[in-house]
Amino acid sequence: MRRAFLGEFEEIVLLVVAACSDEAYGVTIWEEVQQQTGRSITMSAVHATLYRLEEKGYLASSMGGATAERGGRRKRFFTLTALGVRALNDIQEMRNRLWEAIPPGKFQLIGG
Repeated sequence: MRRAFLGEFEEIVLLVVAACSDEAYGVTIWEEVQQQTGRSITMSAVHATLYRLEEKGYLASSMGGATAERGGRRKRFFTLTALGVRALNDIQEMRNRLWEAIPPGKFQLIGG
């Protein structure tokens, strides 16, 4: 089985796409990433990450219809692929194992 090697920002963007209850496109993803992380992020960073995740097979995209609201421009909508879902599940399982491996009281010993 192919292991998922995602950077932290790639993982966040993938999680935001997964969490979107409506259709996920650049602006909604960009806004949600900033809201969830408290970081100031450029739209181009989000777009570059979305296209990289699509190239890796974790996301798929399709073009929506042109709207007058957007001056006739179309939106590109992103959805998780089966590989993207598997990657997120693998990451969550690995993180859960690591958290469960921390001995009880460890953080109190080091002042955390």
